[in-house]
Amino acid sequence: MSRYPPKIAGIPVLWFATLASTNAEALARIGEDSPGQLWIVADRQSAGRGRRGRGWTSEPGNLYATRIITDPAPAAATPEICFVAALALHDAVLGCCPNLAPERLRLKWPNDLLLDGEKLAGILVEGISGPGAVAVGFGVNCCIHPKDLPFPATDLLRAGCVASPVTVLEALGPALERRSREWDRGRNFGSIRSAWLARASGLGAAIEVRLSDRTLEGTFEALDASGCLVLRRPDGARETIRAGDVFLVDG
Repeated sequence: MSRYPPKIAGIPVLWFATLASTNAEALARIGEDSPGQLWIVADRQSAGRGRRGRGWTSEPGNLYATRIITDPAPAAATPEICFVAALALHDAVLGCCPNLAPERLRLKWPNDLLLDGEKLAGILVEGISGPGAVAVGFGVNCCIHPKDLPFPATDLLRAGCVASPVTVLEALGPALERRSREWDRGRNFGSIRSAWLARASGLGAAIEVRLSDRTLEGTFEALDASGCLVLRRPDGARETIRAGDVFLVDG
């Protein structure tokens, strides 16, 4: 029997003991027909994935959930939803862990949540160019964390916070609705952008950005009006980056 409630913040929840991937399930439903607003959650994923097709360790005990959002915004603004989702997840974790100092939680561009500088959670938004709906996937390390990443990871239990996947999702659902209303289908991205920057990891610091074909170094200067990272190169030139992996130069 499902451990999750049938609805969270008014949105139906569809639970599976095991799925290949909650995002893959969501995309299949989006592709077949208009699925409506829906949460898809699984206790375990057999083929979980992160950005750029990377595997995502998905053993039981953590949260693996995808929110199908229909008609989230005009096409030009839809990519901004990753910042909305990141802020909602930041809100939710703090709500679940009231003894956790907010400054310990930082947002890593474009879609990771860090705890004490280590990866606590990731977000994967897919279907942006699809038929009017997106899949927003969340992977949150509640009690275990992978050891095979190119950077260190952590989990809530290790930080002294006991929060089950159900507890995290029950906090995340309302938080995502609140941040979505604030975003207002892209009409108020300036507010989302400011809130994200206030929680950003590495802002003003020396960073390395690994792209598919090259690596750039410079200072994380800002986000532009559409959420792209603005990198100040050592020669003073600015470069706008739409996608890449960010690492602090000092580790």
